[in-house]
Amino acid sequence: MTIPEPTPYDLLGGEAGVRALVDRFYDLMDSSPEAAHVRALHAASLKQSREKLYLFLSGWVGGPPLYVERFGHPRLRARHLPFAIGTRERDEWLWCMDRALTAQAMPDDLRESLRAALHGLADHMRNAGDPAASSGP
Repeated sequence: MTIPEPTPYDLLGGEAGVRALVDRFYDLMDSSPEAAHVRALHAASLKQSREKLYLFLSGWVGGPPLYVERFGHPRLRARHLPFAIGTRERDEWLWCMDRALTAQAMPDDLRESLRAALHGLADHMRNAGDPAASSGP
């Protein structure tokens, strides 16, 4: 009998670990001036955002597909189109996520793998031009 390899979900600590990561992420977004622009894209209460990111990340890291069960395919880019996400918003989101990942107990190789994947995902969410890039001389 082979013992299955632990998933990233398992290595993060399962439900409690994913919730802790999401809570740290949104606590940083809610309190850090470095995240002011991306915070402004969210509702006054971050409760719904916290829950949706938890549901999504659970399945994304190999745990139960909670988001898909509740909402269907994530269609992340399409769901983010109503929000103007430029380089600044992406970078602020990553600033929060990088710090949340650093604070979370997990193997270093998993942290770096998640960081790389989330950086690519965040970059894919950009849907708005940057003001500096579009302004003339």
